[in-house]
Amino acid sequence: MRKICGILNKKDIGVVGIGAMIVFIAMVLVAGIAAAVLVQTANDLEIQAMQTGKETTAEVATGIRVVDIEGEWTESYNVSGTWYNDTLANMTITVAPRAGSSDIDLDEVVIEITDSNVKCILTWDSTHEDAVVAGGVFATTAYDLGPDDFGIIVLEDADGSCQSLTPIINRGDKVMLTVNLTASFSGLAVRTDITGQVIPEEGYAGAFAFRTPASYAYRVYDLY
Repeated sequence: MRKICGILNKKDIGVVGIGAMIVFIAMVLVAGIAAAVLVQTANDLEIQAMQTGKETTAEVATGIRVVDIEGEWTESYNVSGTWYNDTLANMTITVAPRAGSSDIDLDEVVIEITDSNVKCILTWDSTHEDAVVAGGVFATTAYDLGPDDFGIIVLEDADGSCQSLTPIINRGDKVMLTVNLTASFSGLAVRTDITGQVIPEEGYAGAFAFRTPASYAYRVYDLY
């Protein structure tokens, strides 16, 4: 009888051992699957973090800097050898990339200008890109524009990146963005407050604000 009980006890032990092994293998499989999910999630988060870091760096470092703004009035009448006019007809906005900025595609740049009554949104007119000529900045054809266009006059472009088909400015480049004020605002009268910004595709916009002179007696005015 004792031998029979001993045999039965041994069989029970074997059954318990097999069950424990099954549970252990199941736990290992579950742990492996969980670990694989965690590793995949960690990889996805790492990739997303790297992409976010690059985009944040570009957003913070990239931007346009407004260097200078000049306006031109058109001659209408002469008094004692001095020409007078009531409005400015054209304007140039000289811009350059900020320090450490990535390349800026001028084809994606938008200029916003307002005189508190009219707000104009200007985009690049690809048919109007020029260089400074003997007659000066305002003697070019870069002002033959519509009310919602701006042109480009290249001042500095050592690597030739700012071409008519790919107007990209980078480190060391400097260009003038031309605006036909007559087409956009019917000209700018005296004592007019102007605000605006040059907005790149990403990064900081170049903001500006100025007031037109109290009277016009010269052809070119430094506005900003």
